[in-house]
This record gives sequence, structure tokens and C-alpha cells, in this order.
Amino acid sequence: MTKQVLLTCGAGASSGFMAAAARKAAKKLGADIEIKAKSETEVEASLPEIDLLLVAPHLKYMIDEVKELCETNHVKYNIIPQRVYGALDGKGLVQFALKQFEGED
Repeated sequence: MTKQVLLTCGAGASSGFMAAAARKAAKKLGADIEIKAKSETEVEASLPEIDLLLVAPHLKYMIDEVKELCETNHVKYNIIPQRVYGALDGKGLVQFALKQFEGED
């Protein structure tokens, strides 16, 4: 089953670029994940549709709020490593996302 991954940043612009790079990498790697990007204001409404929320490193101050929302909705979450986000490393992001699902099934 395809895992649904949402990236979020302040306005959705930088996470949009990151998501585009990750989608290309996921296709090359044959990873069964779908990656989208939205602004932080759209996260709560999107939670019922996703399996993993990845937060841009510059929003790490929001992690307590994210944790509460995600745990309530049974969604995994994490902060994207700065080295991956800053370099728009699509392959690195896909590998990071897949690690979040290790141990399932």
C-alpha cells in the first residue's frame, strides 16, 4: 500500500521544491510513497489522509504542537534533517521517509 507523506514548511514554497525533488527520487528508487507539500496552516486538515508528516527544520519550534496533532490522528512525524532540506536532496528525503516506516507490517 502506497504510503502518503506530507512535507510542510511555513508557506509551502520550499517544501514544494523539496517534494518535487523527492518525487523524482522516489520514482527512480521504485519507492512506494506519494509525497506532497503544504503550508503549516493546511497540516491539521490533511492529517486524516497521510501516514507521515515531515516538518521543515526551520519549524522545529512547532514540534510539540505537531506531536499532539499527529498522535491524536495516528500519524508518524519527524523533522527533516537540515542537510537534506538545505540541499533539496530528494533521494535523502525518500530514504529518511522510508526509515520512518521501518518495522511496520
